[in-house]
Amino acid sequence: MISTQTEATNENKASPVQDNPTIAFNTALSDARLHRKATSFTEVPVIDVASLIDGSDPSSVAKELANVCENIGFLYIKNHGVDKQLIQDVYSQAEAFFSLPQAEKEQLNIVNSGQTLRGYIPLYGENVDPKNTRDFKECFDFAKDEKEVSPFFGPNLMPEQLEGFRETMERYHSEMMNLAHKLISGIALSLGLPADYFESLQQKPITIQRLLHYPPQQGEINQEEIGIGAHTDYGFLTILSQDQNGGLQVQNLEGEWVEAPPIEDTFIVNIGDLVQTFTNDRYISTMHRVVNTSGKQRYSVPFFMDLDFDAVVSVVPTCQSEENPAKYQSYTCGQHKYKRFVDSYVHLTN
Repeated sequence: MISTQTEATNENKASPVQDNPTIAFNTALSDARLHRKATSFTEVPVIDVASLIDGSDPSSVAKELANVCENIGFLYIKNHGVDKQLIQDVYSQAEAFFSLPQAEKEQLNIVNSGQTLRGYIPLYGENVDPKNTRDFKECFDFAKDEKEVSPFFGPNLMPEQLEGFRETMERYHSEMMNLAHKLISGIALSLGLPADYFESLQQKPITIQRLLHYPPQQGEINQEEIGIGAHTDYGFLTILSQDQNGGLQVQNLEGEWVEAPPIEDTFIVNIGDLVQTFTNDRYISTMHRVVNTSGKQRYSVPFFMDLDFDAVVSVVPTCQSEENPAKYQSYTCGQHKYKRFVDSYVHLTN
């Protein structure tokens, strides 16, 4: 589990502004609700997934996944097999997109996508913790391009003026799909299930490939406006690439916020709400947030992997018994996902 022992500040010691060199001199975390423990990255474990990816020893990785998913819900993965140059190309395209004039980005606004729910999301267009926080971020969402339109499916809105953007993003989405399927097979094995247990529920899964831009915040930063508010992820699995500026925070089992700093050549992986339901709370969907105190532009690239829209989510056989009956009623993935979107997106709540 994430340790509560830290090397840096907590709320009873000096200000994080004084003790954390990554915080810009003109930024102050005066809001005690945003204080966090600056901990060693080893407190969110790093797992080598090479033997899962190549199939040589998936059971050993599955055992590690079981321990992490039960206690943290977040991990770093290395030796994941995704081309480093492709990742760099994605960041270059992301920076190019968010540098476009606002009027050009607005032409791709998610409001114009209808049921597809893809495109550009401006500052404050999505707020994942709307009762407490406005999200100081802008996003671009896409997925596999589809001709037929239905909730979460349809054509992508793409910035065609950016050479190579579409091709780079489609290639990256494909790589993330492959990696996600491998990781999900490991999760199935970790639960004592066949490796392909979830495949029947992911024939045409809802996916979102997102580009995120967090502008630097100046002056005092309060919980009412941070990069992204505290939330759990809605779906099955998230694979995140983050730049070198940091800002991701994970809530540990004691309710404390712990940093998940960048580690070169890794992704951060976390499980979402669907896995917590499937496992009857054996595995946890962990609260997390982003507070960009770097004084720099922050970029990250999360991939969200869900199930088919009509796939039924119910507790798996290995996570229930007479002594531990199912805590959840069954629901469909699309039903859960759309409700969370309605709660978070300004244009769906108005």
